[in-house]
Amino acid sequence: MTQTNPLLDLTGLPQYDAIRPEHVNPALDVLLEAARQAVAQAETVESPTWDSFVAPSEDAMEQLGRAWGAVAHLESVVNTPELREVYNANIPRISNFYTELGQNEHLYARWKLLAASPEFANYDETRRTIVEHAIRDFKLSGAELPDDQKERFMQIEERSSELTTKFAQNVLDATDAFALYVDNEAELAGLPDDWKAAARAGAEADGKAGWKATLKMPSYLPVMQFAENRQLRETLYHAYVTRASEFGPAERDNTPLIKEIHALRQEGAQMLGFASFSEESLATKMAETPAQVLGFLRDLAARAKPHMQADRAEMEAWAKTRLGYDTLEAWDAGFVSERIREEKYAFSEQEVKQYFTEPTVLDGLFRLVEQLYGLQFVPGTAPVWHPDVRFYDLKNRDGSLVGGLYLDLYAREGKQGGAWMNDVRGRRKLADGSVQTPVALIVCNFAKGVEGKPALLPHDDVITLFHETGHALHHLLTEVNELSVSGISGVEWDAVELPSQFMENFAWEWQVLPQLTRHIDSGASLPKALYDKMLAAKNFQSGSGMQRQLYFSIFDMALHGNTGEVDPQTEALQIQQELGMPTPPDYNRFPQSFSHIFAGGYAAGYYSYKWAEVLSADAYAAFEEAAKTSGNVVDATVGARFRHEVLARGGSRPALESFTAFRGRKPEIDALLRHNGLAEQHRQNT
Repeated sequence: MTQTNPLLDLTGLPQYDAIRPEHVNPALDVLLEAARQAVAQAETVESPTWDSFVAPSEDAMEQLGRAWGAVAHLESVVNTPELREVYNANIPRISNFYTELGQNEHLYARWKLLAASPEFANYDETRRTIVEHAIRDFKLSGAELPDDQKERFMQIEERSSELTTKFAQNVLDATDAFALYVDNEAELAGLPDDWKAAARAGAEADGKAGWKATLKMPSYLPVMQFAENRQLRETLYHAYVTRASEFGPAERDNTPLIKEIHALRQEGAQMLGFASFSEESLATKMAETPAQVLGFLRDLAARAKPHMQADRAEMEAWAKTRLGYDTLEAWDAGFVSERIREEKYAFSEQEVKQYFTEPTVLDGLFRLVEQLYGLQFVPGTAPVWHPDVRFYDLKNRDGSLVGGLYLDLYAREGKQGGAWMNDVRGRRKLADGSVQTPVALIVCNFAKGVEGKPALLPHDDVITLFHETGHALHHLLTEVNELSVSGISGVEWDAVELPSQFMENFAWEWQVLPQLTRHIDSGASLPKALYDKMLAAKNFQSGSGMQRQLYFSIFDMALHGNTGEVDPQTEALQIQQELGMPTPPDYNRFPQSFSHIFAGGYAAGYYSYKWAEVLSADAYAAFEEAAKTSGNVVDATVGARFRHEVLARGGSRPALESFTAFRGRKPEIDALLRHNGLAEQHRQNT
């Protein structure tokens, strides 16, 4: 088995097409043993140096990480019962290994010896950062705990890994389990033709008549936005907000999981000497205290609140006078909002979408990367996990390889919802002096084209693609040769969204949009008159949008600052009332599907989106300032500086230092408020 096991072939890119569930256990047997042998060897080094202590163990650790990363990735994008079973069975093995590693007193002592050695004083910033991070991470892994507490800490880590995985799987299963078949086309009034074509194809694939509506985003969102049938909207809304809750099968109810995950996080944090998990979370971030974060969030909320209230009053009045609704319900908000937008700005999202054909968007995005950074994405070949997946080589103009990128853009059964970027491998200098190039993947959940036509992307999907590409470029354009701080590795979590949110801005620029657009029928690029309407509507209900994000962030930080037993519904309602938000229906169970904080890396860190948006808006303002002189916001000179000072540096220095090196000063909030249409409110408050 080991001779032909694709998980053990780490000489090139992962053999995603060949990996099977039966490969996982034998591969991990080999790789875990190799990693343990590397640890045992490192424990014997008496006078640790970089070459004798750090470098030798990196190979084994990277091989284990890359193999398990491939398994975890497949579990999230091509989930099957067999793969899920073997993945879940191995979570304790992996969790225990890394917890034991983090608590290894012999290794910890040697890292501290290295930090105190004469050699350390001569390290460059990158290597000093790695040593400092390692010592910090040992402390956060429980290395300084008494022996009688280490076993309990390990139990907490193992159980937490199992629970967070189960949480995500419950959300996926609850989403995939729902289907509504509609046999009367009149009930679909208002829905776009491409939605109906996809819904009909979905029903036919199930051997059903009519049209199939699901809770996958390409199906769900258009219903909430365009369906004139109020009952249809309510039905899908109810199904969506009750996913993975007590309203479904007991085995998929995430309520008890939330409570246990929260309790374990608090227990572990307090064992390490923190007052709460939110305090522990900030030990590796830019922000200093939970109070500082909550103050930042609540200050933004105070600025956004009057705008949100004005939005709500307008929607309620419009719904009453134009639709005869006595009350504006949660399932009406998206529909009414879209009607008001169309009326105010004389265009619809459907009209805009016809111009954003997916091949043109990709070509235009790749051209933008070339204009900014002098790089080219070239179609390449690599083993893929699904026929829809594409692979690209990222090359310099001279043809030399920079890295690689997988794209998996479409929603499907067995694939977790949302959009994300992940690393496949990181950049590092190998023992023979060659450089291992970085590889990243981008996963989205867009609607696939139907009837032989290319996919049409709503502008929001275009922004999502730009966002994830920003993450990928952060990983791919690193010039750091040490694995643990190259690319996205080692970057503070509340700064990791800087490159992604920065990239979104270009999706709004007139100088960029013509190269992103080609009408699906006429082939014409986006008309300037339609662009002007889009721009006028850019900050339509931006106060409401910001308040929604702040609600998620405050809920997360407050929940993880609560050291007692939690009731997620009560916590959520209290935050909504504090922010002046409409009260949702009693059955709304939003927390039960909040995978970012209960199954992802954003626990006590969801605020990072807003925190990093201050950085990203201010960074983008440098391009806007340059455009006043050059006339072109896609400024290659500023792009080169952003690449060198931010993208290339990875986690080799604090993010604030990278930002300051690029901008020449510390970040300011003004650009964020201006980009969100809240600058006038800011001026009135200061």
